[in-house]
Amino acid sequence: MTRMYIDCREFPSEMNCTVAISADSEKELLEAAVQHAVTIHRHADTPELRTQLATLFHEGTPPADAPRTA
Repeated sequence: MTRMYIDCREFPSEMNCTVAISADSEKELLEAAVQHAVTIHRHADTPELRTQLATLFHEGTPPADAPRTA
């Protein structure tokens, strides 16, 4: 099983969120990412949000330094 993560630093926002979340399963990571998106970023928990978040997952662990953004 490969560890997975999602990193808010990849997506510039007004709040400059620096949270990165990792987990040992995609299901666990998705639930944590949805909770973060809803609670902190005030998104609605919709099937579309869940699909979008899942496409942003990476294998491994988040880097210590902020990832480069395009």
